[in-house]
Amino acid sequence: MVGFGSISAPMCITSPFPSKLVNPDPRSNFPARLSNPLLAVHNFPSLSLSSHFSPQKNKLIQTHFTVKASSSVGTADYTEEPTTKVKFQTSLSLPGCSSPLSLFGTGYREKVFAIIGVKVYAAGLYVNQAILSQLDAWKGRPATQLQDDMFLFKSIFETPTEKLLQIVLVRDVDGKTFWDALDEAVSPRIKAPTPVDESALSTFRSIFQGRPLNKGTSIFLTWPDSSKMLVAISSDGMPTSMDATIESANVGSALFNVFFGDSPVSPSLKTSVAGGLAAGLK
Repeated sequence: MVGFGSISAPMCITSPFPSKLVNPDPRSNFPARLSNPLLAVHNFPSLSLSSHFSPQKNKLIQTHFTVKASSSVGTADYTEEPTTKVKFQTSLSLPGCSSPLSLFGTGYREKVFAIIGVKVYAAGLYVNQAILSQLDAWKGRPATQLQDDMFLFKSIFETPTEKLLQIVLVRDVDGKTFWDALDEAVSPRIKAPTPVDESALSTFRSIFQGRPLNKGTSIFLTWPDSSKMLVAISSDGMPTSMDATIESANVGSALFNVFFGDSPVSPSLKTSVAGGLAAGLK
């Protein structure tokens, strides 16, 4: 089981990032649908583009993005993921990050029960805005091209800038169920787990065991560098400390691939991020 936001001032792997989904788990039955998000990007001139998503073809056709300068000073700005109505801060500063990170896109995730889709969580990707200067090769390309460019997301993953994924639950879930679903997506992407990988997965698992995850709980996954990932869970605002450090480049890259590989668990999130990148790289 394991959401477009604004990009404000910048702040969260060197493992191989698979260019294709490796042995996707056939048990995974969490299809996601694309929403029509709105993106506000700070520190860029006003820009806009339009597009929407075709569920039948699983392709980005058109989505409406707006890029604008921030008019808010000293207050927290938020962007709402339109399907779940979850609000994401446009900029986050968490332990382990050297500077604020900017929201590049949001999406949501569904689990199917007897052909009925049940929304489980919303998610948002935060990245240091400085990454845009490392992506000149994709400047001027439309979101439709960026979305399917695996080398782009591989480059984002491997570029030494901090990245953070915030997951916000929109229903109550027990920790074991959440982990089992996450593990089903992550483990098949690690071709030959090493003892280091197994230890990291065990540490990751222990965070969720016996832990209720109520609606509104946030899970923060931060990659300060390519070799490790920080995990924090909070049911009351921003965390002040991390719950665990996952020291495995393979686990970190596999998790990034779960969301931004060629078979993402939340297509709406990947599409939204592609739109945010396209707006920033115009």
